[in-house]
Amino acid sequence: MGAGRPAGNCPGGGAGPQQPAWAAREDPALGAEKGSRGAAHSEIQLFPQDTFGASPATSQVLSSESSSIQTGAAVLRLLRISRKPLGIRWESVGKLLTGVEIGAHPAATGLLFVEMSLSTSEGGPDMEPEPAEEQQPESLPEPSGPGPDSDEGAVLQAAPLPDQKPELLLEQKPDLDLASGQQEEPPGAKQRERFSSVWWESPHNLSSTEVGQKHHCHTNCLEAPLSRAFAWLGWQVGSHPWFFLLMPILLTATLSTGWINLLKDIEEDPEEQYTPVRSPAKAERRFVQQHFTSDDSFHFSVFRMATEVYFASILVVAHSASLLEEEILSEVSRLDSAVRALNATQEDGSQILFSQACAKNQGMCVPSNPLLFAWQLNKKLNLQSITFPIYTLRGQPVSLAGTLGGTILGNRVGANHLLVEAKAMRLQYYLKTQEKGSSEHSKRWMVHFLDEFSNLVESLALKTIQVVYFTTLSRQLEFEATSKTVIPLFYVAYFLIILFSIASCFRCNCVQNKMFVAIFGVIPTALAVLSGFGLMLHLGVPFVIIIKNAPFLVLGVGVDDMFVMISGWQKTKLVDSIRHRMSRTYSKVAVSITITSATNILAFYTGIMTSFRSIQYFCIYTGTTLFFCYLYNITCFGAFMALDGTREVACLRWLKKPNAPNEKCSALKRCCCLPFDSLPDEQEADIHPMNLFFRDYFGPFLTYKKTKFFVVLLYLLYLTSSIWGCFYVQEGLDPRNLASDDSYITPYFDAEEGYFSLYGPKIMVIVTETFDYWDKDARQKLERCLADFEKNGYVEKTLTEFWLREYVQYMKDKNQDINDKNTFMNSISRFFLDFPHFKYDVNISSSHEITSSRAFVQSIRISTSTNKKKMLIQLRQLAKNCEIPLMVYNPAFIYFDQFTAIIENTVRNVIVASVAMFIVSVLLIPHPLCSLWVTFAIGSVIVGVTGFMAFWHVNLDSISMINLVICIGFSFDFSAHICYAFVSSSMPSANDKAIEALYMLGYPVLQSAVSTIIGVCILSAAEGYIFRTFFKVMFLVMLFGAAHGLIFIPVFLTFL
Repeated sequence: MGAGRPAGNCPGGGAGPQQPAWAAREDPALGAEKGSRGAAHSEIQLFPQDTFGASPATSQVLSSESSSIQTGAAVLRLLRISRKPLGIRWESVGKLLTGVEIGAHPAATGLLFVEMSLSTSEGGPDMEPEPAEEQQPESLPEPSGPGPDSDEGAVLQAAPLPDQKPELLLEQKPDLDLASGQQEEPPGAKQRERFSSVWWESPHNLSSTEVGQKHHCHTNCLEAPLSRAFAWLGWQVGSHPWFFLLMPILLTATLSTGWINLLKDIEEDPEEQYTPVRSPAKAERRFVQQHFTSDDSFHFSVFRMATEVYFASILVVAHSASLLEEEILSEVSRLDSAVRALNATQEDGSQILFSQACAKNQGMCVPSNPLLFAWQLNKKLNLQSITFPIYTLRGQPVSLAGTLGGTILGNRVGANHLLVEAKAMRLQYYLKTQEKGSSEHSKRWMVHFLDEFSNLVESLALKTIQVVYFTTLSRQLEFEATSKTVIPLFYVAYFLIILFSIASCFRCNCVQNKMFVAIFGVIPTALAVLSGFGLMLHLGVPFVIIIKNAPFLVLGVGVDDMFVMISGWQKTKLVDSIRHRMSRTYSKVAVSITITSATNILAFYTGIMTSFRSIQYFCIYTGTTLFFCYLYNITCFGAFMALDGTREVACLRWLKKPNAPNEKCSALKRCCCLPFDSLPDEQEADIHPMNLFFRDYFGPFLTYKKTKFFVVLLYLLYLTSSIWGCFYVQEGLDPRNLASDDSYITPYFDAEEGYFSLYGPKIMVIVTETFDYWDKDARQKLERCLADFEKNGYVEKTLTEFWLREYVQYMKDKNQDINDKNTFMNSISRFFLDFPHFKYDVNISSSHEITSSRAFVQSIRISTSTNKKKMLIQLRQLAKNCEIPLMVYNPAFIYFDQFTAIIENTVRNVIVASVAMFIVSVLLIPHPLCSLWVTFAIGSVIVGVTGFMAFWHVNLDSISMINLVICIGFSFDFSAHICYAFVSSSMPSANDKAIEALYMLGYPVLQSAVSTIIGVCILSAAEGYIFRTFFKVMFLVMLFGAAHGLIFIPVFLTFL
């Protein structure tokens, strides 16, 4: 899309920008022909081809006999149409040539007005020779927008006739937005027959239907001013390159001081960063903390705690079929004693004993396992008479659910079963956190446990059992350790991007070779990372671990703009001044860079709406860094490109300098002019062989009928597989994925999943308001609600624990009337003396009323994320449906809430980002059909990435969610420009339009995809799941995005 097309009706009533008055110069190449043509034709003066930046092919057309005849015919046709006397002196009249002959790029398919005047007028800014140093930017040529080559096929408006508005409406073809700075067909290259027609028709000769078909609703109200502004900026960069080169470096040096704050950053809390900010569980936790108390120093009960407790856990797995043997239990007991004997050392040298740090129940450290504790008390315990899941210890029922794994049950004994075999045992060492200073002591003991456990196991020489371990601190410590391993990979990615840039920009002659420019082109990306991160750290935005992914992404995306700018520069002519070339380059490509950068930045900033703080911070850091990357590319990199332009001129002069008879460097000069031992044409633009590949081979192959049929089948297979995969995507972040592959916590979670997956946590069912517990009818309502919970498939009904049920039985045993309020309230204190742990389940106010109370139900079969989500939703719905105000809670719900929030967040972010992309496409790529195809491509890529995540074992979690949002921006980049190239093409057939679009933009799309994949591919070697997930999803995004842009969309467009 370019600013050279007519402005149409802009919002607000403003008209489009007017082209400057262009003067006529005589083309020397046509001088001889003029002399033979007679007086009438001698008055028609055509610009030389370099006036409009047209290719030599244009000059050949203009200088040919047939073109001269067409010129005269066109002039006579204009005279007939205008019905004006020949005696009136005109400023100019227009002759229309097709842009296909002038340039291969769709931007060159615009209409060209060749000025004709009866007398020579002033030359425009384009016609001036090398501008003087004092020349002002106002003398810049009117920019023609971000089309790939606005010089070629430039649109020049003919001056209106005196005292009369022009009656002739001439259609102008809009310039094509340069998605990636693609080069055009080299001037003078032989075109195939279908690209060589020259035609012109007046709307007066067309039917009203045909005129309506030719005039589309286009507007360049935003595009044209931006193009002019960037042309001015390019002029300034070309005039003062050292200023624009050094200022970004100074700005980076200033902002980089923010990195000092990175050292002061606090430890990252996984719960804070990777769970929903406004999750219901956090509100439920606040209610529990406000209404219920707990005591980990005397009456510790793990399922009565409002927050996750500190603990060290050991899973013991027997080598034999069962560990219910004296020999094995003896070895487990030795392990248990050795762990309890561990003492941590404080900074002052004092010892922290386990007995000081452990959570206590009735003055004793909580046993690590009730069955092991029973065996330690009585070594002659009959292991064949153990009941499960409830076991009676010292006359008190004790739950063995979750403490033994791999169980095989025998005959029923009452509500329980005999325990025949148990393959695994859990040893849980709970630590205090509530007393002042106890939390720090517990942390030190856990760190000491982690440091010494491997040595401890080795010293015990365990023969009959295998052990794995875990602590509350393990997730955080392992996550931090994993993140440090990815830092060296950035240097490898940086090196690979440099190699790719060199390979993409290398040319076989020293004038057009951009190898050093490509090397410098990655420097603005590094400066952007330093500036963006430094600014955010100055502003106090927390730096979370996943932000370490951002430099890899920015590196891959940042070099895309470099390719665009180099390609735009290569379209200019060596004969022009540096300022003129920079102005032309910026007017062609800067708007395109702005569009692609804006869409990517918007995609990231929409991620700020997510409920996960880590993703919010990642999006803020990455979006800001991409902004600096864009800023530094149009300033710092542009300045270096201008300086390299000076090198081009000097190199060309050296090559053109005649060799002295005794000069020894002639061979060196020939090497510099490879491959054809000839100087580059100063009037010609450069072209990459890949452009020709897409035009001559890939495009025609893709438009064959058989190929189209195969592509349609391939897309149907892709879409079907993607939709099928969407139904099998797992949700949520698995805790084991926070650590590296070789972490000690991985086998722990594997063993837990293999042997302890049946029983989940105990869940609080809370009565949140004052309730008449002494009223029989009210109690029955509450019992019905509790019975509904017990009927749920994720609840084990035999393990419910409710103080009111025990209290009712207690009052019956005491022959007390429980239906009397005074009796009920007066007797409850004595009940708590006999059952002390129940007093933490009832909140009695100072007015002697029960304001809240709670029961506990045992969850089962929730090992998978899907079951966790279903259980959470169903239990909350049961609480909502009850006549009595209820609430369900467990500290694990803080993490379970991510399973319910992830889809909602993903859908919301995708919709918002898609709407933002659609608005951008409508404003800056003003073609309705193009916008619709862009929206289709975005949706198709999102479905494909989501579906194939399941095939690659990638969960839909907070990490992959933001990648889905990112893919919207990339899908826009890939599809928008291809679609617009197609709808803007003047080719007669749909196949030709598709070929032309691929010729213009196929290679830039491929460059963009490959560079981004190279930037993130090194993350595939990372040891952490989070970093590999980032690579996997980004790889799918780039693969499917490029496939849509290069294969599916071009083929589908040919069916229109």
